[in-house]
Amino acid sequence: MNSHVPTLTGGGNVLAIVPQTFEETMRIGRAVVASGLAPAALIGKLDGEPAAAAVAVAIMSGAELGLKPMVSLRSFTVINGKPALYGDGLINVVRMSGKVSYLRTGCEERGGKMVGFCEAKRSDTGEDKRVEFSQADAERAGLWQTKAVVVKWNKWDKKNEEKPNDSPWYRFPQRMLAWRAAGYCLRELFGDVLGGIRDEFEVREIAEAEEMRDITPTAAAAESKPTPPKPPKPPAPPSAKTIDAEPEKPAEASEFNLGDFLDEIESSLAGAKDEADVEEIWNDFDAPAVLETEGHEDMIEAAFAIKTRRLAQISSLNAG
Repeated sequence: MNSHVPTLTGGGNVLAIVPQTFEETMRIGRAVVASGLAPAALIGKLDGEPAAAAVAVAIMSGAELGLKPMVSLRSFTVINGKPALYGDGLINVVRMSGKVSYLRTGCEERGGKMVGFCEAKRSDTGEDKRVEFSQADAERAGLWQTKAVVVKWNKWDKKNEEKPNDSPWYRFPQRMLAWRAAGYCLRELFGDVLGGIRDEFEVREIAEAEEMRDITPTAAAAESKPTPPKPPKPPAPPSAKTIDAEPEKPAEASEFNLGDFLDEIESSLAGAKDEADVEEIWNDFDAPAVLETEGHEDMIEAAFAIKTRRLAQISSLNAG
């Protein structure tokens, strides 16, 4: 019986299946989706042809950088229709180009703070570069995370919610600093190899900024500086005629809504035209004192983040 079974032979070269036409690329995309091997970060909630198209875009983007189809799926993601490389994928493409004498990344500690770095040298031109991205840089860019629980905007329910902080800047700060330094360094030194492709986290941050809620005040509201509502006046002292009268039942205080309060701060700050306006509106709200009084001390940093974000927006507009 065994004599009829063909023998297994060893050896031979392993070759990747590389599509040559768009239809072949889509066929591979459909096969990857049907097999369940399509990365969730790549296709998200897509299925069918849209999912196959997302896989095809990743394969074609990788082909332009010299990556084989399955390597592209492990290295690429698509965010808002923009292909992006994972941090290690960016380094992999540059190494595969054959134009690298050396490439080193890491994270150091200086003065109690972390500093990510990347240094590389081209073998064809002899150019070398070292780029650093420090913890202070991340803090100024609003990337640094220290809270285990953060407030996030739920675009489906249209409200702020407290959720565990799943940001990679909170979970893997050293790696994120090194990868951000690598992104800047490699795009500048090996721009011909990467062709403008950015790393995943930088593209995701751009996408989140583009998807921010439009809280620009109307033209009528923009003409006058927005001010927060004034607190109610304290009740007048009782007169002699009412001292003996039965005291009135005090009105029940309205329940403090954390989400509405933070939204109000953000909406008011959106109308600020310069840093002085921001400071004046911020002082009017007195957010730290209000949040501490209402038992939300852990959200003071979130309120400051709203202010910092608006200052950064004003700074970028003035710079442009």
